[in-house]
Amino acid sequence: MAEEDVVPKTFRALVESADRKFARVRDLPSYGRAQGQHYFQKVFKAYMRLWKYQQEHRAELVKAGLNRWEIGEIAGRIGQLYFGQYMRTSEARFLVEAYIFYEAILKRRYFEGCGVKDLRVRFKELRFYARFLLVSLILNRTEMVKVVVEKLRALIDDCKANFRETNFKEWKLVEQEILRFINIDTTFTIPSSRPFRYCAMLNCHPNSVPYVARFHAKKVLKFRDAILMSYHRNEVKFAELTLDVYRMLQCLEWEPSGSFYQKHPAEPKENGVAVDYSGASGLIDMNLAADMTDPALPPNPRKAILYRPSLTHLIAVMATICEELPPESIMLVYLSASGTPGQINTSHVETSGGSRRTRKSMLTSHSSLEQNCSATESHINGVKGPSDYYNDFLWLGPKGNGGSSNLYPGDIIPFTRRPLFLIIDSDSSHAFKVLHGAERGEKAALLLSPLRPTFKGPSSADITQNGSQFTLFLTAPLLAFCQMVGFSLSDSDMEVLNSAESILSTAFSKWEVILCKSPSLDLVWAQVLSDPFLRRLIVRFIFCRAVLSAIWPPEGSDQYLPLCIPQLPNSLSPKSDVVQSCVSQLADHLKVSNYFHFEDS
Repeated sequence: MAEEDVVPKTFRALVESADRKFARVRDLPSYGRAQGQHYFQKVFKAYMRLWKYQQEHRAELVKAGLNRWEIGEIAGRIGQLYFGQYMRTSEARFLVEAYIFYEAILKRRYFEGCGVKDLRVRFKELRFYARFLLVSLILNRTEMVKVVVEKLRALIDDCKANFRETNFKEWKLVEQEILRFINIDTTFTIPSSRPFRYCAMLNCHPNSVPYVARFHAKKVLKFRDAILMSYHRNEVKFAELTLDVYRMLQCLEWEPSGSFYQKHPAEPKENGVAVDYSGASGLIDMNLAADMTDPALPPNPRKAILYRPSLTHLIAVMATICEELPPESIMLVYLSASGTPGQINTSHVETSGGSRRTRKSMLTSHSSLEQNCSATESHINGVKGPSDYYNDFLWLGPKGNGGSSNLYPGDIIPFTRRPLFLIIDSDSSHAFKVLHGAERGEKAALLLSPLRPTFKGPSSADITQNGSQFTLFLTAPLLAFCQMVGFSLSDSDMEVLNSAESILSTAFSKWEVILCKSPSLDLVWAQVLSDPFLRRLIVRFIFCRAVLSAIWPPEGSDQYLPLCIPQLPNSLSPKSDVVQSCVSQLADHLKVSNYFHFEDS
């Protein structure tokens, strides 16, 4: 073999070996603690060896005909591996590493200039942009998302012009998906809004810290695992990430670094001049992740994200995670779906405007609807029969798929042998309160959404346009409040927004102190109160319930209010002074008090 042939042949052999190993991990399930760890290490090692080899022999490889897009493809595979590992572990460093590699591909223009007639390479570039968009979206790099969207749009138009015999309809749909997503996501529509992730600087309330630190229940559970699932027709999504799951995903993670709260320019500049990365250097700084993440942060809870799963798949994932749940740990399960086959969840919307008499008449006009919902109240006398667990359901399936797609409350009962924090966001959510008292080992914590959303304007209630109101209250309470009353936030409202956030922060701090000091706090809540993610969900639920209670008069309002089971202390009920005063102060601050009614405690 000629000496000049050794390097390219070795390189090709390394490529083939790495690709074979990659194929073994690409389709591994993203749930389960032991899934694919051994294979991931082997394939990652193979690609690191390949990457190092092409760096050391770049000149020889280029002389032998190596294309720049081939270097980009290797970097893209490494980024894909990192992202896959993030999805399996929820470790922020893997997500950041994926971003670093994808950003380097873009800046070094590995796919550009490879010739418009090479359709195969064009498809590789399209897939790269789609993957980079997903990583940037989850990492909240909003400016980079906008840059990549424009590049994706330009590439699709270029491909349509140069490959007229090829149909690019699917890629046009990808473009439409991401545009719809960012037009609705508050991170993009309100640039000054706070991150969904838990940021110690913003979410840790100084006044309540000593009480939380000293609080210790008879039993303390660690939040280790979560299942996030959304299944609605035509819901806002990008790839397999729906808007509601995207919000919950971020709500259950630490902000990697305080600097991520600041919005960075997408294009790097030196002395005001854009940097050109199109040269031959293939170096990618693989140590940046250490600078972009805080090693002092605790690990994120693992999250299994399920996009439109079958019922059997959902149950299989729950069983796997439940089986692998470490001792003294709790599993969070978030399920968002309609209770009616094929329903988009836009009907029976009530508006929050008008007088109390008008609201009462609207509620009265729906008396027949309330009678139809009476099945969920059938066990009110405390006696439950087997049928109570299999009346109403969540619908997980295409239209006309039959009863095999019904998730009943009874299907959850076997998983209550382990601690369970269950969030149901559905128009049949209240049916799941029958789980209380039916547990098989551990009392479950239940947060159940209202059966009907409440908005000033009916158009805001379309879950296919704006996502779920209840989920938004749990992940971005101020934004949910403003959306509900039709209050528009923009950059010009920075002072108003900051003051409103301060009102909420002060209230949440007081509520955390009350929870820590309450002698009547149920053990179900007490055993998770030390966890910052679950504690934040609890206080946000208290706020959501108080806001909706202040809009609807007591009579006939049950279906418009969320439920928590077991009950939280009466000192934090919607009618308590400390809770009402927060809603009243916020409404006054935003000048929307006319939508609410407050009663003396």
